[in-house]
Amino acid sequence: MAVELLGVGAATLALFVGFGVLVGVLFGFFGMGGSFLVTPALLVMGYPSRVAVGSGLAFVFGTSVIGALRHRDLGQVDYRLAALLTVSVSVGIEFGKRAVLSLEALGAADLVVSVAYVVLLGAVGAFVVVDARREGDPTGSGAVLARVRLPPTVSILDGPTVSVWVVFAIGLVVGVLAGFLGVGGGFLLMPAMLYGLGVPAAVAVGTDILQITISGAVGSFLYAQSGGVDLSIVAPLLAGSALGARVGSAATGVVSEDDIKGYFGAMLLLGAVAVAIRQVGLALGTPALSHLSLAIIVGSALLVSGAVCYSSLLALRRREEPRPASTD
Repeated sequence: MAVELLGVGAATLALFVGFGVLVGVLFGFFGMGGSFLVTPALLVMGYPSRVAVGSGLAFVFGTSVIGALRHRDLGQVDYRLAALLTVSVSVGIEFGKRAVLSLEALGAADLVVSVAYVVLLGAVGAFVVVDARREGDPTGSGAVLARVRLPPTVSILDGPTVSVWVVFAIGLVVGVLAGFLGVGGGFLLMPAMLYGLGVPAAVAVGTDILQITISGAVGSFLYAQSGGVDLSIVAPLLAGSALGARVGSAATGVVSEDDIKGYFGAMLLLGAVAVAIRQVGLALGTPALSHLSLAIIVGSALLVSGAVCYSSLLALRRREEPRPASTD
């Protein structure tokens, strides 16, 4: 007799737990919501769109709480910056949604949003990868926006002092794009903090996760009211991510900043390819391309999370290696 939990068979249960570990590692390491992985996977598995999106948001909320607590313990969360970004991103999302509604009235929303998503994801990913391979100052002191001193200002944890107006403007722009594209905005906010404000990579991840916690809570609550959250999906995913998020969060403290940027950029580039293939499949009515898209997303997540764990082990091994004795 098959073992079941909340109506989920043993094989599906193991799949969800394993997938939760995988997404948890990536979330804890990058501060990116797992809905861009979980939602398409649930859609391909045959779950209704409402359940796929709602359960994905609930999973992101639960995982972000775990990740935020871990980053707090590591001292990698800037609470003032997170509060400013949460407010400004929320305002921007509303404007983004209105832009989508206007495009829907013209019958051009699906095409414009899909193209914008692929282009933006690919462009940001390419920029981050190139920057990670470039030799230079790793502290983020070259961030132009961090040099604006329009009062009032706020001091960033382990980073520069920046104008509150600049922080709000960045959050507003990211929010508009997030609302327009229908995503959480983590893949946009991370580069904005790194390159716009000069926030250290580990602090950027922890702060991003904290603001995702708030937005994820609102989204999952709204979907739960309409029955869009399936606990038989969310519970095993969260069980796995509880471990994965702690591993990913801890890795940010030992892996170099350039490696964090490089893995992040690679994940975005692979995601752009996967989304592009999925959109082509939808346009042509070819289910095989949608399955290929999911395979690329899951495969890239597995590859990058494995690289993160491997880099962490190497970094820890170097720290534990005895230093050569002095010849003086």
